[in-house]
Amino acid sequence: MANTYYTPGVYIEEISKFPPSITAVETAIPAFIGFTETHVLDGKDVTGVPVRISSLLEYVNVFGGPQKEINLIVTVTTNDSTGTRYTVSADPAPGKGLSKHIMYYSLQQFFANGGGPCYIISTGGYLDLGTPITEQGPFDDALAELKKLDEPTLIVFPEGQNLPKDTYASLLGAALLQCTELKDRFVIMDLFNSGETLKTEAAIRAAAKDFRDTISGDAELLRYGAAYFPNIKSSFDYVYDEATVTIVGIPDATTFGDLNNLDKANVRLAISNFSIILPPSGAIAGVYARVDNARGVWKAPANEGLLSVSGLTCDINDQIQSGLNVDVDAGKSINAIRFFSGKGIKVWGARTLDGNSNEWRYVSVRRYFNMVEESTKKASEAFVFEPNDANTWVKVKAMIENFLINEWRSGALAGAKPEHAFYVKIGINETMTAFDILEGKMIVEIGLAVVRPAEFIILKFSHKMQES
Repeated sequence: MANTYYTPGVYIEEISKFPPSITAVETAIPAFIGFTETHVLDGKDVTGVPVRISSLLEYVNVFGGPQKEINLIVTVTTNDSTGTRYTVSADPAPGKGLSKHIMYYSLQQFFANGGGPCYIISTGGYLDLGTPITEQGPFDDALAELKKLDEPTLIVFPEGQNLPKDTYASLLGAALLQCTELKDRFVIMDLFNSGETLKTEAAIRAAAKDFRDTISGDAELLRYGAAYFPNIKSSFDYVYDEATVTIVGIPDATTFGDLNNLDKANVRLAISNFSIILPPSGAIAGVYARVDNARGVWKAPANEGLLSVSGLTCDINDQIQSGLNVDVDAGKSINAIRFFSGKGIKVWGARTLDGNSNEWRYVSVRRYFNMVEESTKKASEAFVFEPNDANTWVKVKAMIENFLINEWRSGALAGAKPEHAFYVKIGINETMTAFDILEGKMIVEIGLAVVRPAEFIILKFSHKMQES
């Protein structure tokens, strides 16, 4: 509306010639849900409250460190040909074993693999060593709080593998349901089985089948999650209480304090080489963040090396992976983590659990649509209650097209020309009827040709025979 002037003079009016712009939302902000040592921020209990952190130091300041191991056994054997060996194991007795609380170690993996800002939701303090994690309630409460937040885009349960199988499956189902409702987040899953005891192809296939049979079969839910296997061996060290280490095989020495200085040094070295076995979800969340920041959310988070990982709990070959990657019955693909000689340990899969869908088969496609939908939705809020007429439609269309042209230039969309890569439709008799306008609806239709990963590269060779 033009201004009304009453005093003679010179007046300046700045006229905007550009449409509003769309800013891409963050795509790799995970929420880690699990138990922590402490949960106090600024003197307040933050159990069940999402807390944003940007480093491992911030995590320690609020949530403490790992639970110290107190059930380590070091067996010392001496052989004339091989010398003295120090073998570390966890006490196998009932109620003993290693701690089930691995949130801290998972955060180490997350930051080591490229992770940045994230949310922590503590479900409470550590349980006593040997006490199983059985209750789903604290995790459900944490999910309910997470639903109120807009920023998180990934959901991770580092300790989910330590829950009873049915409880963990129910928890994953609840997380997938939240993703389906909000359409702005994605679940990174671990299998029920860590892979430590799986020595044959048949055993691995059985573990995969067990996961597929238990997880929700609704395709609309499955497209919002991806599963990874097997567990990883972290190169970080366990935190343990030296006074509780049991020594076996040295006369007159059953505790760490009984050892001489040389044996103490050797025992410390052996324990430092005792691998922490972790579900891969924490490291995978870091890979997602690394790829998103380096290339973009449209790039498949696969063929990427895992950092600070010394090994895997079981070896996956081509034949085994074929059964994990493709599920002809329900399409519940499981992404393999594999070791390649000379290349290291790599993420070797990029499929969602909706692997039989031509639209939502790939993690990058689902997450890219999440980003575009959320970014466009936020930018379009500026037009709520604006006149639902051609002037507004032109502004909305220009805003979205400008955003998508930049996405096309970055490589996110396929096509030699922008018109091959996307389309934006809005207007009467195109996306809306007169009745829609009477009801106050402004309907925009967007089509995207998202680039898809080259999952199978096929090379064909031929020999030119000598001509006569």
